[in-house]
Amino acid sequence: MTTPLAPGYTAFAGQRLLARGRLADVAVAVHAAAARAGDAELLVFDDRTGQQIDLHLGGDAQAVAERYRDLPAEAEAEPAGDPPHAEPAPRGRGRPRLGVTAREITLLPRHWDWLAAQPGGASVTLRKLIDQARKQGEAGMRQRLAREAAYRCLNALAGNAPGAEDATRALFAGDRAGFVQRLDAWPADVREYLLALAGDAFAVSATPAT
Repeated sequence: MTTPLAPGYTAFAGQRLLARGRLADVAVAVHAAAARAGDAELLVFDDRTGQQIDLHLGGDAQAVAERYRDLPAEAEAEPAGDPPHAEPAPRGRGRPRLGVTAREITLLPRHWDWLAAQPGGASVTLRKLIDQARKQGEAGMRQRLAREAAYRCLNALAGNAPGAEDATRALFAGDRAGFVQRLDAWPADVREYLLALAGDAFAVSATPAT
């Protein structure tokens, strides 16, 4: 079973895995490989998108590391919301609000009749339907992004490999078994990376609520 990738970057020397991890570390490894008189093409990919990254490798290893050092602000960013020391809003009497907002919606009589017949009533049913639709939408988005990431990387690393067209068809058809079969004869590092990128491309969609 292929282990999902943690967010980061991956470098290849030809079809051999060279480095994986933070961009600064990967850039230093690519800098060192470029200094050696090798003929292998050096490619760096963003693990989130499968897109190829162009690196500026001028200077020594320390200069390259400083150039691509991770920004602390990205890891320490505060989520949007109230300021840290904001005073809580005064709570009135009666039932707690629980984050529920009352708004008007317009439905046909048959819709109201159906909602009224559901366990918990109209409000509970509508919330469940909305949550289910959100989950399905998020799953579909993850599937599409994984498919696109694997496709980009496949074209760059193995676009001319035997079975590449068939592998692409299997990827976009959601045929995991076919995709794995086409990659079976490819170099191990390329195969494992593509399978990791494509992990969510073959995810089963959530079952609609009844």
